[in-house]
Amino acid sequence: MRPRKIAPFLPDEEATLRAAARQKAAALNQHVLGYGDLAEAEWAAAKIAAPDLPAMRRYRLERIRAELKRRDYAGMLLYDPVNIRYATDSTNMQLWVAHNPTRHCFVATDGPVVLFDYFSCEHLSDHSGVVDEVRPAVSWMYLYGGELSGERVKRWAGPIADLVKAHGGGNKRLAVDHLNPEGVSELAHLGISVQNGEAVMEEARLIKSPNEILAMRRAIVACEAAMAEMQKALKPGISENELWAELHRGNITRGGEWIETRLLSSGPRTNPWFQECSSRKIEQGDLIAFDTDLIGPYGFCADLSRTWLCGDGEPSAEQRELHAIAVDQIACNIELIRPGLSFRQLVEQSKVPPPDCYPARYGVLYHGVGLADEYPTLPHASDWTADTPDGVLESGMVVCVESYVGRLGGHEGVKIEEQVLVTATGSETLSAYPLSLTA
Repeated sequence: MRPRKIAPFLPDEEATLRAAARQKAAALNQHVLGYGDLAEAEWAAAKIAAPDLPAMRRYRLERIRAELKRRDYAGMLLYDPVNIRYATDSTNMQLWVAHNPTRHCFVATDGPVVLFDYFSCEHLSDHSGVVDEVRPAVSWMYLYGGELSGERVKRWAGPIADLVKAHGGGNKRLAVDHLNPEGVSELAHLGISVQNGEAVMEEARLIKSPNEILAMRRAIVACEAAMAEMQKALKPGISENELWAELHRGNITRGGEWIETRLLSSGPRTNPWFQECSSRKIEQGDLIAFDTDLIGPYGFCADLSRTWLCGDGEPSAEQRELHAIAVDQIACNIELIRPGLSFRQLVEQSKVPPPDCYPARYGVLYHGVGLADEYPTLPHASDWTADTPDGVLESGMVVCVESYVGRLGGHEGVKIEEQVLVTATGSETLSAYPLSLTA
């Protein structure tokens, strides 16, 4: 191709220019460029090797296809950006597409992975090695289709149905994670039976490969480095919002992606739990409690909670007692984790807050975690109902162990959460940030 500066556009050059632009953009994709010197230096200091990403991507695709085959589905249609990340290890405006369905992916049980991406975004998945084809997505939400959305859904459904028929071997059962009723009806009109695919993806994501664990370890190291910067910034007079921004800054600096909640509160706002951060100025002697809920490098969740004392004074007797109760509960409940134990057994053996704190307890004792919060979610024994699913802990699962301790009607409360790997012989706590109230 001849050098061009401000030469007029020539129609016969379009294909060449498009190919060159895609190649350039693919080489500059964030997932190709990596996470930067700061993150890499911290991971080297922690002696955490880099994950083999091609192997990790193949493992994930194999997990999805094994589950599809087990449930007798021809394939899977994904809309949830976290599920698309799991299947393709590609991203595109993750939070925006979570509520604007403009990106979807078809995974054949026996056949190709076809990514239907946002306009002119073909380059965003060229690094993955598992996407066989990229097509422009047809979005039929009202934002684009208005009162003609019913016509657009027909244009969307045809290619999906064609893929199922071409690669399903006569099987027309399609698993889908999220889909509006119009899409279900139109696919049914074309002979495709839509099935709820949530279970497919949750079961696929349940057992992590060694490479996924390496990536998760790195995400946790990055999160904890950002937590340290946050704790350093904690001074009387800083607002909750300003303090929370330090965690977000530290995550983004290290190549992390987003934070799913704003769960940080101080002083009287720590009891009851679940206040999101505000303009309140943190005062000397306040407890400050938070839950990171952070999607970090490699798209992995680092879901940790700590409670700190603001200022250089000593905690009160009440603050020390609440913190000690939470720390003890977490330690006892981690000690129980081992492969082969049923969810129900784990819950029934778990330590819970004392009676004056129990009414204000956290909603769950344990929950799965990976690219986000995942299956299973295990309530307290008193909250177990007939429709609470049981199961068995397996090596390779990762769970978060939760505790909130605050007296009913009390002034303050303590939130602690740890991230724990189920191993072949027991468990390993992946998070390492100190549990102490003070720095």
